[in-house]
Amino acid sequence: MQTVLVTGSAGFIGFHLCRRLLKDGFRVIGLDAMTDYYDVALKEARLAQLPRSNAFVQITGQVEDEGLVMRLFQEHRPDYVIHLAAQAGVRYSIDNPRSYLESNICGSFEILEAGRAYPPRHMLLASTSSAYGANTAMPYRETDKADHQMSFYAATKKATESMAHSYAHLFDLPVTMFRFFTVYGPWGRPDMALFKFTKAILNGDPIDVYNHGDMKRDFTYIDDLVTGIRLLMDAVPQRPEDGVVPEGDSLSPVAPFRVVNIGNSEPVQLTDFIAAIETATGREAIRNLMPMQPGDVPATWADAALLLKLTGFVPSTDVGTGVAHFMRWYQDHYDTGKPSSDG
Repeated sequence: MQTVLVTGSAGFIGFHLCRRLLKDGFRVIGLDAMTDYYDVALKEARLAQLPRSNAFVQITGQVEDEGLVMRLFQEHRPDYVIHLAAQAGVRYSIDNPRSYLESNICGSFEILEAGRAYPPRHMLLASTSSAYGANTAMPYRETDKADHQMSFYAATKKATESMAHSYAHLFDLPVTMFRFFTVYGPWGRPDMALFKFTKAILNGDPIDVYNHGDMKRDFTYIDDLVTGIRLLMDAVPQRPEDGVVPEGDSLSPVAPFRVVNIGNSEPVQLTDFIAAIETATGREAIRNLMPMQPGDVPATWADAALLLKLTGFVPSTDVGTGVAHFMRWYQDHYDTGKPSSDG
């Protein structure tokens, strides 16, 4: 039985990934700080869905705590490491940037140092579509330059990519960075648009619609994202012996390192996303039109050709279907108090 260390295991993506890995027969070591950035009860409810067995070990602790991750690597010798733990959210990074420095930069450093000491078969670290920053050429390709991040959150993620590349080069650590594109679905974070909009619409409260709704996002359903991560585990990058990189590949010419988009490859207008929520709830939203929020970008759109080339898979769940899945979970979980298995 191969072992996977998943950081951020009680988080939205981490929970779904742990569930998939356990289903696929892996032994999973989960690490999560259980911070109160949002309702800890939701994180506890997620973990309650995961089977307690010899195949799953859940540990509470902060990834940035010096020595903690090193001890986990030493004890469990993971075959794969999937680093999802991070302080998330573009808007919160304006008010509390230090938490992003400590969790995203220092935490990732601890992961890389442990990987240096006890090299796994493959390290996969979460990045973000926000790393593309001020780029206006769409769709975003992994080979595009990404030098002008618009938020401190994005800056910490791009810095993590650079840190990981240096470790891959110096210590021959195979590293894949995956850039997420607006992930949504059951068990999602309460600070994300789908969760906030659903709660407000059901309560009859207005929703804040930034840039007057003139925004596009490449909404990616959680199950599609998890499938992409799972398949990328087997797509281990190798340092090219001659330094020549195939066209369209983000593989480094000097390291076993690659950046991969995981997105739906279909930007959706924010107003259409809201309309899908209205359809799912059977209620009309009260819109509070707002200017663009600092740090945000007007559009994101992934080119998923590299993901397809590496795995044979691209996300395909449409927004109407994904929002309907979320709505069934939300109404079950909050209206009846019973956690749902949907999603």
